Amino acid sequence: MAASCATLVLLTVPLALLLLLGAWKRWQRRRIAVRHVAVVVLGDIGRSPRMQYHALSLAKCGFSVTFLGFYHSKPRDELLQNDRIGIVGLTELQKLAVGPRILQYGVKVVVQALQLLWAFAKIDPAAYIFLQNPPGLPAIAVCWFVCCLCGGQLLVDWHNYGYSIMELVHGPTHPLVLLAKRYEKFCGRLSHLNLCVTCAMRDNLAQNWNIKAVTVYDKPASFFRETPLDLQHQLFVKLGCVYPAFRARSEPADSAVEWSAFTEQDTRSGLVTHRRGRPALLVSSTSWTEDEDFSILLGALEKFEQLIVDGEKLPSLICVITGKGPLKEHYNRLIAQKHFQHVQVCTPWLEAEDYPLLLGSADLGVCLHKSSSGLDLPMKVVDMFGCCLPVCAVNFRCLHELVRHEENGLVFEDSEELAAQLKMLFSKFPDPAGKLSQFRKTLRETRQLRWHESWTQTVLPLLVDT
Repeated sequence: MAASCATLVLLTVPLALLLLLGAWKRWQRRRIAVRHVAVVVLGDIGRSPRMQYHALSLAKCGFSVTFLGFYHSKPRDELLQNDRIGIVGLTELQKLAVGPRILQYGVKVVVQALQLLWAFAKIDPAAYIFLQNPPGLPAIAVCWFVCCLCGGQLLVDWHNYGYSIMELVHGPTHPLVLLAKRYEKFCGRLSHLNLCVTCAMRDNLAQNWNIKAVTVYDKPASFFRETPLDLQHQLFVKLGCVYPAFRARSEPADSAVEWSAFTEQDTRSGLVTHRRGRPALLVSSTSWTEDEDFSILLGALEKFEQLIVDGEKLPSLICVITGKGPLKEHYNRLIAQKHFQHVQVCTPWLEAEDYPLLLGSADLGVCLHKSSSGLDLPMKVVDMFGCCLPVCAVNFRCLHELVRHEENGLVFEDSEELAAQLKMLFSKFPDPAGKLSQFRKTLRETRQLRWHESWTQTVLPLLVDT
């Protein structure tokens, strides 16, 4: 194994040096584009909303932006159609199917480093590199080297700790986890500027790693808002063509009336109303990873179903869980084993423009995110609040920075507590005087700072002052 690793190093180091030399010569012939920023994520661009928002805000403030990342899911049209933003797609290398795991990871890291270096060699030099962490291996080191070569500055946006996510799979004492932690701590200190998503993470970075960061809370973009009823109907009809949960279970007697599971439209007048006796719409979103335990939600749905069977006056429930990720098939198998009569569970992947419309159409949001580090906050809750959607969220260390129990949402510990909250919120649904409506009213009355407004107050001054 040692021989294999040595051979790998001998093969890759000269290639890396050649690439660095070629890039250095290229950059020496150019002046740094002061208003050019590279935004980097070693992940799917379409599933990296915060980095998309950075790119859009930079463009609005006059910067030209090159966005580097994997192009698996379509980003928002607003980003694709912006003349100031260009996308350089990277190819994601899957782990080798053979050999020791540490060798598999090693090969992947080396190839990604070379690929990222080559991508930087092809674009104009940037005054700033905005890098999402995690994943930061090997991106932090590569971006720092690029900044050294071209005279730019590296800004790391700390969403979480990468090593803490690896701990969920391998355990805290695994050699890969320990190596990743040392790498992240050492290379993280090389950055010129740092952002983070919570005050708890800011304090942790300062105390444990001597990294000074500015807290930039996730804020909803302007397109996260309540969805008008006519657009709700259009969305439900569109989704019903693919997902049966959105369709009405019967056809209307009047051919001039169009039904979805939740709405009806008189095609003569265009008037859209909610259907009498409609089901409640519960929405959650996820990356289907280890830090979200959806067995809690499934357990609560089973208890909710039993309450209806036992005679409680509760609505039928349609639960929509959006997203892609490694554990999706596992949970889909668990869902298929359930024998619900009054609950339907649907797990679609939505287009970027449809996701805000769905949140703005829902009756309740549920968040199962438990931070691997205890230091980040779920962006899905931010988006739900932007749509004035009440939320039930599973409790963890710094959730109080976002969700205040009984004030703007509810916090639960387990499926029993979530089931009790569902019963309370959906009793006498859709009662305008009920607790669900009260939470929505509170969210409507609370002025929420939107992303770009917050960004110009917190991030832009860092760029102007450097």
